[in-house]
Amino acid sequence: MLQGQGPLNWDAARQFALMIATDGASEQNIDPAVRFRYQELGRIADLHVQQVTGLETVTLGRAVEVTPVTRTTWAQHALDAYRPLFQHLAGTLGAASAASTPGLDEEESEPGLAMFGGLMQMLAPMMLGMSVGSMVGHLSRRSFGQYDLPIPRPASPEVHVVSATVDAFADAWSLPIDDLRLWVSLQEIASHAVLTIPHVRTELESLLMSYVAGFQPNPDALGDKLAALDPSDASGLADLQQVLGDPEVLLGAMQSPAQRALLPRLDALVATIIGYVDHTVDVAARGLVATAPRIAEAARRRRVEADQSDVFVERLLGLTLTQAAVERGHAFVAGVLERDGDLARLWQAADLLPTPAEVDAPGLWLARIDL
Repeated sequence: MLQGQGPLNWDAARQFALMIATDGASEQNIDPAVRFRYQELGRIADLHVQQVTGLETVTLGRAVEVTPVTRTTWAQHALDAYRPLFQHLAGTLGAASAASTPGLDEEESEPGLAMFGGLMQMLAPMMLGMSVGSMVGHLSRRSFGQYDLPIPRPASPEVHVVSATVDAFADAWSLPIDDLRLWVSLQEIASHAVLTIPHVRTELESLLMSYVAGFQPNPDALGDKLAALDPSDASGLADLQQVLGDPEVLLGAMQSPAQRALLPRLDALVATIIGYVDHTVDVAARGLVATAPRIAEAARRRRVEADQSDVFVERLLGLTLTQAAVERGHAFVAGVLERDGDLARLWQAADLLPTPAEVDAPGLWLARIDL
């Protein structure tokens, strides 16, 4: 497990992700009838999203296709998609760890400290891999599709939906399964249409990369946490997993000034994307999905409920998908429409994306883009 794989142990990440995704049980393959039904509903959803937004959904020369997958497949694709972010984070943490390693004179006077520092450097890639895998595994168990987190994915005409999660949600809320499948397809394709716009993708990826590069980790956090574990306790493995999944251990307790400076721009862009996508789904679902209002209320309530993975996502990537953030995006879209503004202008050029102040005052955005 400690063999060198760079600053992040991807074997540990993959093993933890799949273990949590499946809860240690084997998953059944997707029923061909379910796969075919999603393809049908996906074509309907694609047509309506294009009509509402005017955005292009063709990717790599092919029409977008909704593909149901298992939680295992979702986790594997998510690890691959988020890998550049995780590698950037690992490089940042590795550089900080190396900078905090005792110098030669200090090593000679404090051999115990030097040994502990060397051990922590050896363990760090595995621990980061386990933490990243834990986050992705938990996300795979609650995500409807690949865009539950508004993060761009590698270019592909396929949009993945976790059919088992959709089915379970339909049962829990007594929703017609075809209605929910179509609503989720609308949500995923609308997100796909926005997040594949080149300048939107570039801006969001740049902000996320800059955020993960801004960490100033606390080198004492891990030692303090490990010292509190009781090795004679039978529940020690579970406690260790909890420690390694705690973002405070790897990322420190405080955001850096550079990260705090980035957050307003990142929050504004994410709120705008969420508000626009939700509006698109609401319009496209009218007359198409009979239970759309019930589904929207249930799904959006679920989105802002706290989960074990949410803490790590928020601390790792700076994505705060709170009720306040969602309402902010909705208020911006509503403000533009009330002033007879054209939402399509949002995505025409990078300099037309709203600033943080403009998200809170849509009239300012409309005034600027009309100059």
